[in-house]
Amino acid sequence: MKIAYLVNTYPKPSHTFIRREIAALERLGWQVHRFAMRSDRGALVDPVDFVENDKTEHVLEIGKKALFKTALTWMTKHPRETLSGLAMALRCGTKGAAGGAGTGGIPRHLIYLIEAAYVASRANDLGLRHVHAHFGTNSATVAMLAQALGGPTFSFTVHGPEEFDAPRAFSFPEKIARARFTVAISSFGRSQLYRWCQIPEWAKIKVVHCPIDTASYAPPDPMPATQPADGPHLVAIGRLTEQKGFPLLVEIMAMAAKRLPGLRLTICGDGELRALIDAEIARHGMTDRIEIKGWMSEADVRAAIGRSHALILPSLAEGLPMVVMESMACGRPVIAACINGVPELLTPNEGWLVPAGDAAAFADAIEAVSKTSTAELERMGADARARAFARHDCDTEAAKLSALFAKATGA
Repeated sequence: MKIAYLVNTYPKPSHTFIRREIAALERLGWQVHRFAMRSDRGALVDPVDFVENDKTEHVLEIGKKALFKTALTWMTKHPRETLSGLAMALRCGTKGAAGGAGTGGIPRHLIYLIEAAYVASRANDLGLRHVHAHFGTNSATVAMLAQALGGPTFSFTVHGPEEFDAPRAFSFPEKIARARFTVAISSFGRSQLYRWCQIPEWAKIKVVHCPIDTASYAPPDPMPATQPADGPHLVAIGRLTEQKGFPLLVEIMAMAAKRLPGLRLTICGDGELRALIDAEIARHGMTDRIEIKGWMSEADVRAAIGRSHALILPSLAEGLPMVVMESMACGRPVIAACINGVPELLTPNEGWLVPAGDAAAFADAIEAVSKTSTAELERMGADARARAFARHDCDTEAAKLSALFAKATGA
């Protein structure tokens, strides 16, 4: 009943679903050792994330000397497996070099090989029989190389959208073939993985949703006293990156504000596009309408959702966004881009699905919120909460993973 989780950077403010998944597995009796290459402790704000950080073995923090010593000792004891792992790293690195930025060439894959040897050695010392990687990028590569080097079996979860940008460069066909199983977080994600593996491998691809801890969600807060017709108060949550569409959201808000003088938006999140988005807010004259709060604790995010009439998600690319299910669990309807896995969770009964990238359609949806009565918004929020609870309960989803791990390890 001992396994490992492997993530490139962990914990992160945006990866609370991994923490919840691990906690649910531990309640089922699994002993889970956390491996991460690095920590994001400087960005952490939630006390439970600091506790999780202390539970995680951050590989690169031991220093290059100790890392190379452990890796080379393992490789020396496993010469045949090392040759196989080296060939795999070179092969994957060649594909990665052709995939563009972020996929990694041969030098980066040789670094992954060293990290993999360390993970294989530590897994052996700790009696870990299986490694599960989150994200199909470099963490899954390290897990696959660790197995090639004589380490434990592996599996991995694919989220998107990054992985779907360059599936061959991320060696998806080889990873899926070598993994005991592969997890997609939505049916859409599974359909994309079908494209990058042999048909006999399809049965190994399972759908396990990202979890929410339904027990931690109190009854929804009442809708804000301000009437939606005065201009709804919206909330947006996420990393300020190109995928999330926040520059487009500023444009959307500027368009909608011409019709709704009381319209306001709270953004919970931060990221590399912060300066650009601040500039866009100023350029559109929206500094009195849009507030960026930065990273917040889970409790503070839920409070921000509770002060809103609806969540808005303008993403240009997604997997199955946690913020949608979390807002639904808080009893709020959602305005979201009809993209990737989003329509599997959100239906017109719980919100508004909008063509991705269509600013005018988003503005129309905001106006639709303003014309919806408080009672109807509360009804939509109640239905949203019920749907999120039914589809994303952490213990239900962890039980699916537990069965897969038991089969993979013979537990």
